[in-house]
Amino acid sequence: MHNAAFQELGIDAAYLAFDVPPSDLAAALAGMRALGIRQLAVSIPHKLAVMALLDEVNETARQIGAVNTITQEGGRLVGTNTDWQGAIAALERQAGADLSGSRAIVLGAGGAARAAVFGLVRQGASVVILNRTASKAADLAAALGAASAGPLTDLAALDYDVLVNTTSVGLREDASPIPESSIREGSIVMDAVYDPAETRLLREAKRRGAQTVAGKWWLVYQAAGQLEAWTQRPAPIHVMARAFDDA
Repeated sequence: MHNAAFQELGIDAAYLAFDVPPSDLAAALAGMRALGIRQLAVSIPHKLAVMALLDEVNETARQIGAVNTITQEGGRLVGTNTDWQGAIAALERQAGADLSGSRAIVLGAGGAARAAVFGLVRQGASVVILNRTASKAADLAAALGAASAGPLTDLAALDYDVLVNTTSVGLREDASPIPESSIREGSIVMDAVYDPAETRLLREAKRRGAQTVAGKWWLVYQAAGQLEAWTQRPAPIHVMARAFDDA
């Protein structure tokens, strides 16, 4: 996605993938400084651990508790987070969601959940966090201002406008984190899982009369946020989405 965007914008840059074990994270950042690497995207499992190794973490990333984007500015490494932007842009632009005043449920309490909850609360939604371990959901709700939290089994009794799955259930498997009967007709259902393109959750949501947003769009829009943070130029969304499809 990034290389396709660089080419479209005429930017002389290359986006490369580095496999960094947790024990080598500090050395990788030292290499970033030494080699003059301008930008770095951060994926799991480094999004939290990397924060302590940076010169600056902006307030948004600090509130979320995770960094997915690093920019080197004058030898200083500055961390931010575009995952929340990706989640909100996917819901608003792909589903036309009006999140202000909406009732939203987030499944999961990991890093992706933190970004989704932060973004939804910021947009004025009333958020309930449901997780297999209810105590983790409660901790996250308290940290980010969600309305309430509970176990996944609470879903059947709740009404909602937006449902966001941030768990890994469905990743390269035909499984859903919730029973089909708990999907509300007329709701918007977004899955963070992007492989397969249409997860079982989304397939069943369509069958129940819900509007769906594929994980592809969360990934594309968070990448677009990174590109714009790095280049200060509008991201060519259509080019990046096509590159995702081609990959």
